[in-house]
Amino acid sequence: MTGLRRRQELWLGALGVLLAFGVCEAVGRAGLVRRSYLPPASEVLVRAVELAGDRAFLDGVGATLWAWALGLALAVAIAVPLGLLLGSVPVVDSAVRVIIEFLRPLPSVALIPLVSLLLGVGIGTEVALITYASVWPVLFNTIYGLGETDPLAKETLRVFGFGRLAVLLRVELPATAPFIAAGIRISAAVALVLAVATELLSGFGEGLGIFIAQAQLATDGTRDVLAGVVWAGVLGLLINGALVWGERRLFPWTPQRRAVERGGGVLKERVRS
Repeated sequence: MTGLRRRQELWLGALGVLLAFGVCEAVGRAGLVRRSYLPPASEVLVRAVELAGDRAFLDGVGATLWAWALGLALAVAIAVPLGLLLGSVPVVDSAVRVIIEFLRPLPSVALIPLVSLLLGVGIGTEVALITYASVWPVLFNTIYGLGETDPLAKETLRVFGFGRLAVLLRVELPATAPFIAAGIRISAAVALVLAVATELLSGFGEGLGIFIAQAQLATDGTRDVLAGVVWAGVLGLLINGALVWGERRLFPWTPQRRAVERGGGVLKERVRS
């Protein structure tokens, strides 16, 4: 049942992509929009494939992915311990909650001038902004996961003499891990958006955002701009797919997975009867 559902999702996703591709191709070919503004989708796709053989472009993509990975790793390293602390110690949570709620809504791109003044022009500014934007989903998912931990399991360990650290490592952290993984998956998308947006808006360094920004300045650069956007979308799709695959392999005991498996079992029993 699970395999059938995944195949259906893949087919529906492929159908949606083909429909979108067909609409963009038809609009571009029909001349409803000037080609300088919206070239046919086939031309954009061909250009995106050509860029795969451009060493300078691939180096820029590698620079973007390096900043993405570094910023995301720092966000996880900060958010998980902080989330465990805030979720475990209500006094600390109450003390810093106002500060967190003040900082969380601040848009990261609005901080580019300030961070650039503090850290200078370079990858440090990009990584700092990525880290800032990516820390929140992991942080709040960690806190929420701790709140969803089975209290009976924690009390059982305490009855048998286990201390606070043992309860955290043996019960709370394993129960919170799927929530942390979901937060990392959300933050991965946020980090990629910030990596490209920071390069695009700041105009320094190298990367996929720099390629798109420079293509905008060209006389006929719309095709390159859209090809760069296609690359950004494909990278996001691959990253999300890899993280979803990892979640399914690492945490097969999550409630959603058990519900799907139970549904498949019920269906099998009905077929047998």
